[in-house]
Amino acid sequence: MHARPEPGFAQGHGAYKPLCRSRPIPRFRCRVCRRTFSRQTFRFDYGDHKPACNAKVFFQLCSGTGLRQTARLVGMTKNNTARKFRKMGRHAQRLNRNLRADLPETATVQLDEIETYEERRTSRPLTLPILIERESRFMLGARAAPIRPSGKITPRRARAIAADEARFGRRPSRSRAAVHSVLRRGAQLCGKLSRVLLETDEKSTYPALAKRAFGAERLDHQCTPSTLGRGTWNPLFPINHTEAMARNLTGRLRRESWLVSKRRWFLNRQLALYCAYRNFVRPRFNRDRSTPAQLLGWLHRPLTANEVFSWRQDWGT
Repeated sequence: MHARPEPGFAQGHGAYKPLCRSRPIPRFRCRVCRRTFSRQTFRFDYGDHKPACNAKVFFQLCSGTGLRQTARLVGMTKNNTARKFRKMGRHAQRLNRNLRADLPETATVQLDEIETYEERRTSRPLTLPILIERESRFMLGARAAPIRPSGKITPRRARAIAADEARFGRRPSRSRAAVHSVLRRGAQLCGKLSRVLLETDEKSTYPALAKRAFGAERLDHQCTPSTLGRGTWNPLFPINHTEAMARNLTGRLRRESWLVSKRRWFLNRQLALYCAYRNFVRPRFNRDRSTPAQLLGWLHRPLTANEVFSWRQDWGT
């Protein structure tokens, strides 16, 4: 009955006292299969040895701190912190999907890409498309993908690229696939909109990908030259500001940093954590009291870190 529970499917079956909590955990027995379970069965921290550290790890990782320094500040080992980070990242990916709803009719979405890298800046670049709702600054999607090295190729950089190709093979360029995946994720929230207003820069691949994701008949695609100054007068200032905040609060996105991700899927887990923090916990601006999710009408108040990592999210909405 755990997938589709009905009222009254279980009855009380005592309680137990865990070592990591001050209160007893109630137990239940299913009336259908007669198996027993507890309240803890349905929580994210099921099986955690230090559930009280989840919120601390979450705030440290969303404040530009690396795993090693987080482990020192929280009082855990590096390996335990890394395992907790991966589990929290998987949970945050599901939470970001489950707490979203349809965008309002007045919504405007903006898309842009930033460049970062995995393991080695000279030979293993990544593209990171980010899609937001303009007014609320809600991050609708972000996904890192590999791209081919570009720019000036010095002899030293050529040797690094050759060494990587000998180790991993020729590096693919999956920028189009990543942009389409992020746009398609946004299109799932625009299903009830009669017109979709998308704002991007003038990159040549965006128009075809946007029409493919949203449909050409209802898409209003507005382009802004990337040579325009990045002040508040720029129509793309909201997405540029979002990218700047992401680089500041996510140490893995800094241009030259020891916190760089060794593999891009770890960066995607970190992005999921940051999206959960940005969308549901932190106010849109310092002067605001409402989170992006509140401004879109999806939540009635900010979530605390303990609420973000409370109930399991692997059964969908």
